[in-house]
Amino acid sequence: MIKQKFKQTEIGLIPEDWEVRKIGEFVDIKHGYAFKGEFFTDIPNGNILLTPGNFKIGGGFKKDKLKYTKEELPTDYVLKEDDILVTMTDLSKEGDTLGYSAKVPSATEEKYLHNQRIGLLKFKLKEISPNFIYWILRTKKYNFFIVGSATGSTVKHTSPDRIKQFTFGMPKKVTEQCSIAKILSDLDSKIELNEQMNKTLEQIGQAIFKHWFIDFEFPNKQGKPYKSNGGEMVDSELGEIPKTWHTYKIRDCGKVVCGKTPPTHDKNNYGSDYPFITIPDMHNQVFVTSTERKLSKQGADTQRKKELPSLTICVSCIATPGIVVLTTEPSYTNQQINSVVCNSDISPYFIYLTMKLKSEEVKLMGLGGTATLNLNTGDFERIKIITPDKKCMETFHQNIKPVFDKILNTRREIMTLSEIRDSLLPKLMSGKIRVPKK
Repeated sequence: MIKQKFKQTEIGLIPEDWEVRKIGEFVDIKHGYAFKGEFFTDIPNGNILLTPGNFKIGGGFKKDKLKYTKEELPTDYVLKEDDILVTMTDLSKEGDTLGYSAKVPSATEEKYLHNQRIGLLKFKLKEISPNFIYWILRTKKYNFFIVGSATGSTVKHTSPDRIKQFTFGMPKKVTEQCSIAKILSDLDSKIELNEQMNKTLEQIGQAIFKHWFIDFEFPNKQGKPYKSNGGEMVDSELGEIPKTWHTYKIRDCGKVVCGKTPPTHDKNNYGSDYPFITIPDMHNQVFVTSTERKLSKQGADTQRKKELPSLTICVSCIATPGIVVLTTEPSYTNQQINSVVCNSDISPYFIYLTMKLKSEEVKLMGLGGTATLNLNTGDFERIKIITPDKKCMETFHQNIKPVFDKILNTRREIMTLSEIRDSLLPKLMSGKIRVPKK
């Protein structure tokens, strides 16, 4: 990295060998196609409809809850690898992803479709690196500019003309632009790789769990698969189970805790001392390693009986029931979540994987004929599960613990890399940190 002299411009200080330009000098923005709702489907068929709701805050796409279409595809709206998109509407109502960018993933058998409310960047000059523009559209300065000028009270909107008015500083040399973008893109790639690794590790854990506790092929005393080698099975209220196993209720496996929200009118209840887990913190996670809000010591003191130690299993039971996570430190939750603090002879990983398997059952139990799904604590703690004998539980815990340890360590690495990327982004894009010229 090298130091550089700066000059004053209408956008503030930039390196003296940089220049001030506007997005619209380099790109046009093409509106998406209004695919017909009558052809929408949740069943994967290879034709993915990208919507503003698919854009992740901080870049990239959410892979869950994708929509597909059975409509005949207009070829002009089938996206290409590395196409850069921007959201024109923000469905979160907060403007969190309004105008943000994402890239079409590497070529797969699936087609990504340019749906309405999304703009496609069409580059018209070669003196700019597309990847550099992509990262410009990932900066907070750009996001504040777009959100600050958004229209609409219920749903926020922007326009191609507004996006094209954004002014930024840039190196004159495309090689320097590319070097800046590569640093940030390499960090993004490593984060994506780690996220994929964690998905694979969780799938491994689920496969082991199924082999042991659904197929009953855990190792017998001779180390061979139990059921296929003549292991004795007996009838139970949940079907056939190994002779020495039991059917328990959730409350028999540990202490069930329903969360509570400290009074919000007293701002001193909130601070930075204890994670306060709510449902948005739980999506697409195994471990909760960060939360949108935290409690102060005062806030935690209002509900000491609600404190959850590390490796507590949290299950959402209201609004979007069936999401399951593990805690990593002493934490608290709101009242939409029931948690299980396991007895000393019960593996928290066993309960986590059991509740993941019962996710659909939890959702169905939450159907109460009202607009909001709600599974109360009493019904939750009476959910029946199959539990192995003590020896099998201990052996499973020892075998599965390294998998979950790796998931947690990788998740923490993702957080560190994200913090590095987010810290470097404004400094690199403003020239406060320079990369060597080529």
